[in-house]
Amino acid sequence: MEARLPLTRQWKQALTLLSAVALLVAGILIGLYSEDIYRDRLRRDLDAQAQVLAATASAAVFFEDRAAAREYVDAMAANADIEAANIFDAGGQRIARYGRPGSYVATWQEARAGRRWDGRTAATAPIVQDGQTIGMVYLRTTPEPLLTVVARHGGIALLVLMASLLIVVLGSAQAAALRANRLLQSRNEDLAFQIAEREKAEEALRQSQKMEAMGQLTGGVAHDFNNMLMVASGGLDLLDRTTDEERRLRLREGIRQALDRGASLTRQLLAFARRSPLHPEVVDVAERLEGMRLLLDRSLREDIGVEMQIPPDLWPVEIDPSQLEVAILNMAVNARDSMPGGGVIHIVAGNHPGMDEPGLKGDFVKLGVCDNGVGMSPEVLARVFEPFFTTKEVGKGTGLGLSQVYGFIRASGGEIRIDSEPGHGTKVFLYLPRSDKPLPERTASSRPLVAGAGGRVLIVEDDEGVATFVCQMFEELGWRVRRAPTAGSALDLIDADEPFDLVFSDMVMPGEMDGVGLARRIAALRPDLPILLTTGYSEAAITAADEGLRLLAKPYRLEDLAAELDVLRGEERAA
Repeated sequence: MEARLPLTRQWKQALTLLSAVALLVAGILIGLYSEDIYRDRLRRDLDAQAQVLAATASAAVFFEDRAAAREYVDAMAANADIEAANIFDAGGQRIARYGRPGSYVATWQEARAGRRWDGRTAATAPIVQDGQTIGMVYLRTTPEPLLTVVARHGGIALLVLMASLLIVVLGSAQAAALRANRLLQSRNEDLAFQIAEREKAEEALRQSQKMEAMGQLTGGVAHDFNNMLMVASGGLDLLDRTTDEERRLRLREGIRQALDRGASLTRQLLAFARRSPLHPEVVDVAERLEGMRLLLDRSLREDIGVEMQIPPDLWPVEIDPSQLEVAILNMAVNARDSMPGGGVIHIVAGNHPGMDEPGLKGDFVKLGVCDNGVGMSPEVLARVFEPFFTTKEVGKGTGLGLSQVYGFIRASGGEIRIDSEPGHGTKVFLYLPRSDKPLPERTASSRPLVAGAGGRVLIVEDDEGVATFVCQMFEELGWRVRRAPTAGSALDLIDADEPFDLVFSDMVMPGEMDGVGLARRIAALRPDLPILLTTGYSEAAITAADEGLRLLAKPYRLEDLAAELDVLRGEERAA
């Protein structure tokens, strides 16, 4: 980013410099004009004196009266401005001469040419008698004293000097400003580079915290998924062994609940682990905490319970929701580790209006994570926010959890405080500034089951098991189905001009072309052919969103598929 002087300041400097240059030029021109006028006046005066001397000395020259001629030229001594006076006859002989000591004696040829020395003014006049030229008068002025010249041109010289100094000062100031501007630009570039590097480091730190938290959760998540798989597997076995319709209904509902819980937990984990920049938004803390209940219940330890005391009227706050979840999870993991024998983690929240404490001025939402674990000594408590400080064993933690929470909360305009004593547990409180902005509106979505669509769909899916169930879903909704295992084979069918009303494709497939690439090729070949993509991979979902493509996230139910097809049909009718 190039740093520049303000535009008005640049114009002022340029105008001032231009004025100084104009003043300097004007002073020089005025001085030259004044000097020319002075020289012209001096020359006219000298010409007049030469003509007077020629008229006076004409009789002396005619009668060759040298004594009289000498008296006439000696009379010129009374004029301090005359340095030399000469009278010549018609033949060039000098009849009379006057000259101040040390002055140069001009010859006839020099006098006739009106020669001057060192800027002195000279004048000649013919001596005429009865219409005939009988001689010549030559006068030359004394050199003008320096003080006289200075006195005559002092004002103009001062004006020129001031203008010159102003130009020098402005030039120096402009040069200094340009150097400062270049230095500022260089420092701005360095600062921008440092800010970019810091943002990269902060993003890497946030992502490392997510990954550390994911590592902490791995065991609990695996345990929870095994439980869900146990419900689904056992339920399917029991379905085959019973004919009681009521019992079969309960078994199907149990399997459905286990699958829904697994899908919900998977979506949370993918959203939690996704790399993303810090984006504050208005958040309903109570709803966000309730959404984490399953993640916390199933991810700590079996001997750790989680109890939440969240009032329904909790104020909204403006914060990055993903980083808030990371902070809560980090504090919950620390609380778990402080209770090796098990216990209960209490998550509490409340509104605190009009706070007036150091660092806390105004309305805040107070969010606490409390445990009854081993607690911390004053020495440990004093260093708890230091990066890489940890009391855990090697390999059990990096010591970045609470430092990340501290930095995130302070960057969000809040405060974090800890109350802990050895043997009395630990209470970590987050103070989040209340937001006056409204919560984003939610629109309720209707998902009616669409039957008898009657169109023909091309299903692009490489997994045989998934393809079988997807084909059956579309057939259940009244579609005629054709399946292609790869993007290349799908393009072959489209190139063959088979009449399809929809392409339903997985995003992640083997081969050189994925679902997004297939969608681009189809849009080029058949821009009127609707495309619906599906994936269970979070990064692929982001790519589809960036491309502006419609996406159905896995796993989905028959009702979800029907609702998405209904939306596509509505868009076609609108078009």
